[in-house]
Amino acid sequence: MARDVQLLTKGFSPGKALGLFAKAHPEAGGIASFVGKVRPDSDVKVLELIHYDRLTLPGMERLADEVEGRWQLDGLLIHHRTGHMRPGAPIVLVAAAARHRRDAFEAVDFAMDHLKSRSWFWKREKRGDGWHWIEPREKDHEDVKRWDV
Repeated sequence: MARDVQLLTKGFSPGKALGLFAKAHPEAGGIASFVGKVRPDSDVKVLELIHYDRLTLPGMERLADEVEGRWQLDGLLIHHRTGHMRPGAPIVLVAAAARHRRDAFEAVDFAMDHLKSRSWFWKREKRGDGWHWIEPREKDHEDVKRWDV
């Protein structure tokens, strides 16, 4: 199984990355993907994602290992941004190529639930009144618990 796990410091094109991923996995019966973007909520000017080098990419690699151990995949892609991003900018792209759709859907869902609530990123938003830290919501914690066995 081929995988592409990247921690990015500059903007990226989810469409281009997904096109290359699909081309690399012609044997897959399907590809499921998710693109997360900076929400254009209220007066958010900038989203900043901060990370700790010694934890983040190794943690993303361990997450990929876990995904690969749970589902039959032909390929897995996890690209995640760090740094400053404007509303509408892509933050994360997760894609899974599999012979069967359910494996692809569930692999992407699992990876996103873990990235959203058990990841190695700290988020803050700059609004008109300054910077505000963003914590995972209770729903994010509930979503990831459904995968615990």
